[in-house]
Amino acid sequence: MQRSCSHTQNPRAIGAAIGRLLEFTHPTLMSQSTAAARAYIEIAFSDHPSQVVSISELPFFIGRGRESGNHLSLDDMRISRKCAAISLGASGFFIEDRGQRDGIFVNGKPTMGRTLADGDRIRLGGDDACQLVFRLHSEASLQEEGETKLRSLLDSWGGDSADELKGLRLLLEATSMLHSQLPLESVLGAMLDHAIVITHADRGMLLEPDASGVMQVKVARGRDGESLAPEAMNPSRSVLKSAIELESAVINEDLNLADMNLQSAQSVVMQLLRSSVVIPLFGKPRGPADPSSEVARRQLLGAVYLDSRRASTFSALDRQILDALGAQAASILDNSRLIERERERQRLEQELNIAREIQQALVPQGMQDFPHLTVTGTHHPCYEVGGDYFDVCPLADGRVAILIADVAGKGLGAALLTTMLQGALSGMTLGVDPVQVFNHLNRFLCERAAVRRYATMFFGLLSPDGTLEFVRAGHPSPLLLRRGQVSELYTGGSFPVGLIDLATFMSDHIQLEPQDTLVLFTDGVTEAEDRDHNPFGDERLMEAAGRHQDSTLDDLKDGILAAVEKFTEGASQFDDITLLVVRYRGPATGAGLPADLPTVNS
Repeated sequence: MQRSCSHTQNPRAIGAAIGRLLEFTHPTLMSQSTAAARAYIEIAFSDHPSQVVSISELPFFIGRGRESGNHLSLDDMRISRKCAAISLGASGFFIEDRGQRDGIFVNGKPTMGRTLADGDRIRLGGDDACQLVFRLHSEASLQEEGETKLRSLLDSWGGDSADELKGLRLLLEATSMLHSQLPLESVLGAMLDHAIVITHADRGMLLEPDASGVMQVKVARGRDGESLAPEAMNPSRSVLKSAIELESAVINEDLNLADMNLQSAQSVVMQLLRSSVVIPLFGKPRGPADPSSEVARRQLLGAVYLDSRRASTFSALDRQILDALGAQAASILDNSRLIERERERQRLEQELNIAREIQQALVPQGMQDFPHLTVTGTHHPCYEVGGDYFDVCPLADGRVAILIADVAGKGLGAALLTTMLQGALSGMTLGVDPVQVFNHLNRFLCERAAVRRYATMFFGLLSPDGTLEFVRAGHPSPLLLRRGQVSELYTGGSFPVGLIDLATFMSDHIQLEPQDTLVLFTDGVTEAEDRDHNPFGDERLMEAAGRHQDSTLDDLKDGILAAVEKFTEGASQFDDITLLVVRYRGPATGAGLPADLPTVNS
């Protein structure tokens, strides 16, 4: 007959006992709450008493203030509100940076995330004053507890059936194999061998869905442990379909007693099958908590299929052992997919790191001063790579070119376009008319609609005599700091490059005085938000610049950044923050210039 695995009260108790047994004899199978109890943190502040805190639940959040949802609240201004989190991954306990100022360090090395081992020292930020030590209760104590429970469980069954005890030992052996470090195919083959012995089947198969969702045989074994060719297998699709639809193991002890549809299935008739077992393997839901949501449904990972030409009988314990074996097989498949995704994530992260290194190398490093001006700048991408860019470079005629740009959108796409713009704009250092370059870039991008990106830019040429020729393309006006006053360099709008194919660009001129300072910025500065989503705004920027306009350029730059950081209070930002600050010293001869300035076009 065909049965899905529903159980009476006694088998439920047996199943619960098996679950506890597996959990304590194999700590890697522990639930999140049980696993959490294994770990704790020693807190060592240089200016506070040390303490020990158990990791009570996972993920375990660390930061300043419990109002931010932190399980470990560290009342210290050096700690960010969202600092770090410890979770349980495929390789064990894992720590990740959630926005700690100056980052987190494990055993002295900076990290965005890594697996933790007993005794690892965690430093929060660049200050040595706060140290956390990650601790795990010893495996020996856990193993001893597991063995005690094993003896108690075996004693409670009183040795009623040697076959049942043999089946239980096979389950433990299979579980140990599943969580070994052997290659996945070897592990799954051994698991099928154990399942065949438990069920007395003639053959066993592991099936996985292909890209179109059709179940395909990946591993096949015979009753003597031999490997079978997967492509030669012909499992009963009717039995498979039934188990997957029920989301439960289906056991057919005698196919002659099954319903007519199953009895007449071609594969059953052709292969003279008398019994079969199908255990569908489902991963843990990773969607919304609402079980009615399609996204929240468990993902089908595959199925264990066993069949025989003989009728079979299965005890309650046999059924529980098969359920437990299927659960562990699903766990190992689920973990293997997580590991593959983690490897892919690490590969992409490595590529992003390379892209970030290239982009950072293209941004001026250790910016030099020039006879008639001093300059400093900074670039803080909100993601691994950003869409902001600035540059300062001398021309052969003595002028200095300054540029700041902001590509619409963020991430790798914006970074690629930024790099392309850098190459195109570098031609202006060879004496090419900047207006022609801007008009050409605009047509180039508009003709390639698939790019679907545009950029705001400000480009200026500063002569030794203080004449500033500039071209604007939709970029926020730089601030002009002069004689204690802060104002915008220009008013009125203009089009970004690559947005409107009919747009044209012109150059404007202005005469700078000695000690005039220009603050160039991207909108990530003025649009930086606090926790209530209020923007930093133009007025706060002008106020911060005004407070520091008599300071050195580095102090002016740092003062603006500090004002933005204080305003946002550690809130996550979604745009790059870039500043370029230029101060005109005056002609190389030191002579002064008249204060009257021509009107800038609006």
